[in-house]
Amino acid sequence: MTAPFGARLAAAMDAHGPLCVGIDPHTSLLEAWGLTDDAEGLRSFALTVMDAVAGRVAAVKPQAAFFERHGSAGVAVLEEVLAVGRDTGTLVIVDAKRGDIGSTMGAYADAFLRDGSPLACDALTVSPYLGFGSLDPAVDLALSSGRGLFVLCLTSNKEGQEVQHARDDDGVTVAARVAARAAALNADVDPLGSIGLVVGATVGDAARRAGVDLVAVNGPLLAPGVGAQGAGPRELAQVFGAARRQVVASSSRGVLAAGPDVSALRAAARDASDEAAAALS
Repeated sequence: MTAPFGARLAAAMDAHGPLCVGIDPHTSLLEAWGLTDDAEGLRSFALTVMDAVAGRVAAVKPQAAFFERHGSAGVAVLEEVLAVGRDTGTLVIVDAKRGDIGSTMGAYADAFLRDGSPLACDALTVSPYLGFGSLDPAVDLALSSGRGLFVLCLTSNKEGQEVQHARDDDGVTVAARVAARAAALNADVDPLGSIGLVVGATVGDAARRAGVDLVAVNGPLLAPGVGAQGAGPRELAQVFGAARRQVVASSSRGVLAAGPDVSALRAAARDASDEAAAALS
């Protein structure tokens, strides 16, 4: 890597806008595209999306579960997506939400963040709910290899509040502790640190209620839920406020529904990127 992930992401957002296109090959989407629900259909779907948007958006975000459900052949397709990303200079964020302890977390880090691994990505989503310190192997390898992490912080599922809004004896929420740990890792980095957060674009004023200072994180904020899942300009402004410049807005169904035509997918991604840029300006 020639530069840290945060700097590369900031440059990609400046060049292409703040959109991350999710690659989520749901069974229903494969069917809508006229594809079979198997590794062959998965491959056609994923590589068509890459053909449409690679080199044209800030990042893509394959959801690992939809590849893993097809076994080793599906994981091989994920490897192909990552290879296309490398060949086209497109940042790939693997949405795998890995989180464990000790050597197991080290093995997850090795799989997704080690130079030379066939699954090596530019950034990985991770879960801090075994304690932020459990992520140390991934943090260390990401930062040493020029890659990044997106740590779950404020998610859009209603069950998430049970953990994320829970308060310790000092009255500080779990989400605020997670954000503070990320901020410490990004301190004094310009233009953006490489340890980002996942903050749902539909969580309303959750950051304020949980006492999370998103600006202070000084890292990228991955915002799922833009477009088909309900978040538009008003929602983005409410959730992120002054931290909007840090946001990379993720849209999956809103773009993927335009397929399988490559031109239509490309146009949908361009429109989504323009809308996100306007909302976040």
